[in-house]
Amino acid sequence: MAKKGIYKIVFIQSGEVFEVYAKGIYQSDLYGFVEVSDYLFDQSSQILVDPSEEKLKSEFRGVLKSYIPINAILRIDEVDKKGNSKITPNKGGSVTQLASHVIDKGPKKEI
Repeated sequence: MAKKGIYKIVFIQSGEVFEVYAKGIYQSDLYGFVEVSDYLFDQSSQILVDPSEEKLKSEFRGVLKSYIPINAILRIDEVDKKGNSKITPNKGGSVTQLASHVIDKGPKKEI
């Protein structure tokens, strides 16, 4: 059996860029969503506390699975080891919002 990897997921939510690490990532049964589970956060007690990672810990505390819209995801990487989860403000300029329409209603009928 192949070893299960660690994934870095970068996505946009509420005008901020979230970078989180998780063990499970799957194509969801909900059309247009990616399912993320088994979030990884730093469990060691540190003298210096990163406020963005603490915000992520509190936001995802108790969450078993998240369903992230495909058009919000910027990047998914399989990595060797977990890094620091963080939230950064979206500067805007180089990131283009994809169209939010994921279902095509077909050709319009004229009456």
